[in-house]
Amino acid sequence: MSSVTSTQDLAPGLERCFLFDAVEDSCEITGITGHVPEWLRGSYYVNGPARFERAGQRYRHWLDGDGMVCALHFTENGVRFTSRFVQTPKLREEEAAARFLYRGFGTAFAGDRLRRGLMLEPPVNVSVYRWAGRLLAFGEQSLPYELDPENLATRGEFDFHGRLNEVSPFAAHPKFDPATGHMFNFGISFSATQPALNLYEFDAAANLLQRSRFPITMPHSNHDFGISSRHVVFFLSPLVMDFNRFWGEKLSVMESLRWEPERGSSILVAPRISKSEPPFAVPAGAGYCLHLINCFEEGNTLTMDILELEAPVYGEYQPIPDLFATVSPGRPVRYRIALDRKKIIEKIVMDYDRTPDFPSIDPALASASYDDFWMLGISESGRQGRKFFNQLARGSWSKCGVPDLFQAQPGEYLAGEPVYASRPHTPGEGVVILEHINTNTDQAAFLLFDAAQVAHGPIARLPLRHRIHPGFHASFFHS
Repeated sequence: MSSVTSTQDLAPGLERCFLFDAVEDSCEITGITGHVPEWLRGSYYVNGPARFERAGQRYRHWLDGDGMVCALHFTENGVRFTSRFVQTPKLREEEAAARFLYRGFGTAFAGDRLRRGLMLEPPVNVSVYRWAGRLLAFGEQSLPYELDPENLATRGEFDFHGRLNEVSPFAAHPKFDPATGHMFNFGISFSATQPALNLYEFDAAANLLQRSRFPITMPHSNHDFGISSRHVVFFLSPLVMDFNRFWGEKLSVMESLRWEPERGSSILVAPRISKSEPPFAVPAGAGYCLHLINCFEEGNTLTMDILELEAPVYGEYQPIPDLFATVSPGRPVRYRIALDRKKIIEKIVMDYDRTPDFPSIDPALASASYDDFWMLGISESGRQGRKFFNQLARGSWSKCGVPDLFQAQPGEYLAGEPVYASRPHTPGEGVVILEHINTNTDQAAFLLFDAAQVAHGPIARLPLRHRIHPGFHASFFHS
């Protein structure tokens, strides 16, 4: 046991969430307890890292693991579960060699490789979305991979009808306009002297409509962004790449990132339509943002809702399994920006400081005014020692707090973005779906909650016959 866990273990059994071999599976789920709503028809997908060890080599960082997508297919005949690794070139080459070959986000090996000698070979382990008639799995700074939406077989890298290529910077957090079906995304062109931000818009058939590029002040490590009706919005934190460490000293990305809070954070606002107006940035303190919740406009006021932390969280994803040992507090924060005056006119901080992450809203309210959202939290946040997500919270902007909270039992953990699945034709009614891992019994399940009252506990538990690793981002597709 590590020095962290030997002094204060706030997450008993957490190693049992990570240190095992993942199993690909496909089966009808039996032994369901509770009630799965009759109206719930469609597919839930979650992506996450699921291989951390090979031939005695072990990854240090949660982001290093090879991506595995899990699916729940809800039909009139029951619920079917499927899990499969994304068959990337990295995975296939390393399986053939029986060892890790490529540098990871947080782990470097002697003699490891980079794609084209410049970038990480993506494990495609961050997110997954059904869009434009395809199921796409995303990794950081790389093209997505297309999967079969039913059996999750890998079809290959998707280049948007030949308009992008393997060196096109492409993030793992696309945004979707519910009115048009268009997808927006971004990518950072990392450079020590000329860093730039690339913006993309695709129509509902995955055709590239526009691509724009403009300079940024530093090579930010940026994971997420937001879209409103007229703008794309970024919270840029001063977490920057040191290229000499990555390329010259051959260190991991994690070891090459520098946190420079004295340089300050900013909110960058750019037009959705390329060159229709110049982008602008406003100072926004020195906090760190990994994930946005939503953005929307009312008149000349832009609202940007984020989860803001005091410091970056990537360093807390290591060493496996002693995660979040010194994680800083974080809270949901609302920024209101006057577009005509290009300044922040209000900042609202929600009274929930359990290091929230993986926020989710009703997808129908993306880029629109909304109230409720769901997120994971860590009950022991603020105390030193390893810990993990064990709270599901419903946040409410009208109440500026968390009126609804579910707390898991000791040795039980929650994982994966808590996805909202709406009841058709019934606004405001739906369920939230997420992973549940019980290290006391070595059992994994998916839980369904009434979205309006998560404190009442799950309305259904869908047990799995094999353990699964904690996932990252998830989505639901109505059939």
